[in-house]
Amino acid sequence: MSYQKTIVVGNVGRDPEMRYTPSGVPVTSFSVAASRRWTDQSGQQQEKTTWFRVTCWRKLAETAAQYLQKGKLILVEGDIDASAYTDREGHPRASLELTATNFRFLGARGEGAPEAATAGHAVAPGGASEEFAGGDEGELPF
Repeated sequence: MSYQKTIVVGNVGRDPEMRYTPSGVPVTSFSVAASRRWTDQSGQQQEKTTWFRVTCWRKLAETAAQYLQKGKLILVEGDIDASAYTDREGHPRASLELTATNFRFLGARGEGAPEAATAGHAVAPGGASEEFAGGDEGELPF
């Protein structure tokens, strides 16, 4: 038996796009940019951003489409899949795709969004998650 869970903390890179499968199931897609900052051996500040394509299904898709927008800080949990492709210039690239099982809004209080959402429901409105509130957005909170 094995278990895998991926957690990404970052900013929504583009507004969510909601659509429906032919059978009427809602699905929402958006991107998340997770950045990390560090100081290298020479004292220079460095930064690396990793982009994730996120897909939400059913009720979670509806919640994402209603409340998420570009720039919001969120935590997304789910299953990750990596795929390789060749870009327009012929260079090999990789894509990280996360199928969300839930997400948590990490923005400032009073932004009008639920605090957390799961594949089954959205948790009552209330603002930022206390355990991740504050701090530099570029640093991971764990």
